Amino acid sequence: MPQVVILMGSKSDEEKVSPCVDVLKSLGVSCAITVSSAHRTPERTEKLVSQYEAEGTRVFICAAGMAAHLAGAVAARTTRPVIGIPVSSAALCGMDALFATVQMPPGFPVATVATDKAGARNAAWLAAQILAVSDPALNERIAEARAKMREEVEKAGDEISRKYA
Repeated sequence: MPQVVILMGSKSDEEKVSPCVDVLKSLGVSCAITVSSAHRTPERTEKLVSQYEAEGTRVFICAAGMAAHLAGAVAARTTRPVIGIPVSSAALCGMDALFATVQMPPGFPVATVATDKAGARNAAWLAAQILAVSDPALNERIAEARAKMREEVEKAGDEISRKYA
């Protein structure tokens, strides 16, 4: 049973979304990833949400570009947290996807992160933090990962300072 399910609107989104899987796996969070479109396969999207919710999935992450209605379509079908990753496209550089993802009606929120790979990483971190509310071991893994990040920044700072001293 995946704790987190990642839905992409298109297979072409995979490169931009795959860092999400990497972060979740590094934190020991089980996940599944697949393609489903709010527009081209609405029945599949509904079926996947129902199936994964029944199996115990706790958070959904949805990545889509352009009209980017996937996260909203999922939010309309579950009360579980939904995180949206706007995916950039050539036409409007992701602004269309960002606005489509963030502008949800009251009662159907979608937590929206940045576009593309940076957003995918933060979607994973946010999903892990949601799960960590009731999982002390995961909370500790997140704290350890953040401590490692701090150490890396401090080390880089020291190296730069010495280089220009």
